[in-house]
Amino acid sequence: MAKKKALLTIGISDSIDIPTASLQNIACKIDTGAYNCSIHCSSYKMSENKEGISILTFTLLGKNYKEYKGVKITTTDFSRKKVKSSNGVVQYRYQVSIPIILMGEKYVTVFNLSKRQNMRYPILLGRKFLSNKFLVDVSKRKKSKPKGKITSTKKKKIQIKDTSSSKAK
Repeated sequence: MAKKKALLTIGISDSIDIPTASLQNIACKIDTGAYNCSIHCSSYKMSENKEGISILTFTLLGKNYKEYKGVKITTTDFSRKKVKSSNGVVQYRYQVSIPIILMGEKYVTVFNLSKRQNMRYPILLGRKFLSNKFLVDVSKRKKSKPKGKITSTKKKKIQIKDTSSSKAK
């Protein structure tokens, strides 16, 4: 019989890196009450390419965050789901797979794109992601240690366009 992999202990808050958006050390809340992961998205736009395939272009965080880079992420790999918020309001949100680094490990998880600018944490990590990977110790915070610079990871169907330095002339 194979041994079960030991669960990593995580606190009630931590930080993650999102290489595809050039974001490092972004505060996140570990939320065992939430089923899905959620991330603040300041803007998104739907379009179609020449073949009629739907394309979602979005920007994570916003100018009010010091970590904001203005990187636009474009993907054809997304869905639109009905989500019930903690206060009972039903909304439709886009869901996308995003590679992250948490506690030095790489993961790919599905995030709901939402408006979280008025929340303490721009990112929630929910039960679906945490399950069978982490044990949550509510007496702890920020167990991850910054590891220095990260480099972008390649992710199928995700293109990165940095618009932060392009200005109208």
